[in-house]
Amino acid sequence: MMACAEFSFHVPSLQELAEVMQKGLKDNFAEVQVSVVDCPDLTKEPFTFPVKGICGKTRIAEVGGVPYLMPLVNNKKVYDLNKIAKEIKLPGAFILGAGAGPFQTLGFNSEFMPVIQTESEYSPPVNSSYFAYINPADGGCLLQKYSEKHHDFGCALLANLFASEGQPGKVIEVKAKRRTGQLNFVTCMRQALGTHYGNKPVGMGGTFIVQKGKVKAHIMPTEFSSCPLNSDEEVNKWLHFYEMKAPLVCLPVFVSRDPGKEMSGEGK
Repeated sequence: MMACAEFSFHVPSLQELAEVMQKGLKDNFAEVQVSVVDCPDLTKEPFTFPVKGICGKTRIAEVGGVPYLMPLVNNKKVYDLNKIAKEIKLPGAFILGAGAGPFQTLGFNSEFMPVIQTESEYSPPVNSSYFAYINPADGGCLLQKYSEKHHDFGCALLANLFASEGQPGKVIEVKAKRRTGQLNFVTCMRQALGTHYGNKPVGMGGTFIVQKGKVKAHIMPTEFSSCPLNSDEEVNKWLHFYEMKAPLVCLPVFVSRDPGKEMSGEGK
């Protein structure tokens, strides 16, 4: 059993959250529309998730963290998403988010995009996750569906996870065009919540689509650093950054402030 700390977020109404984000995003994007809508059917394109929605007993889990990469990797920190669902008291949860790939299975380090319907007493688990890694041949970025070659439900080192019953329901729809400020989309939403709610931590998770343009994103090297990484700055220098073209399906998980549990703030 993992050591697990539990706490409650401040939970505003969806309408209030929509108004807060509408105001905050206007400072960073030319066009913004935030509204409360019915969750689209996520089993359909472009999502193709194993569940229809992201509603029902929602919760956020931060597993591990960047300190497990510092100064050298702690290769004992490996996890199983089915066990994590039980640890957060939601067996059978639908889990999405961002983290480090299961090097214990792959044999190398990677970025992990978990999209998993975890096991329950009524149904087997479904793994629709992806992982991205650096091509050793040319240094390019490769993306692969995890279940094409692997059948476990592992991850490693760190993960920012959003869990729910995977049910349809009301969600917040955010549309933004033409970035005018310095903040990326997720950081802008997180800071909007932080500015409004102050010391009341608010957490959000879900999915969005980048329909046009490019995104700058990092990929961890396939080999863990043999030189000690002693600061966040050194970790960032170790990462490789790429421009990725739309369309992209993203899986953000973020909190407005650290509630004293050393949470990282956001994962994408």
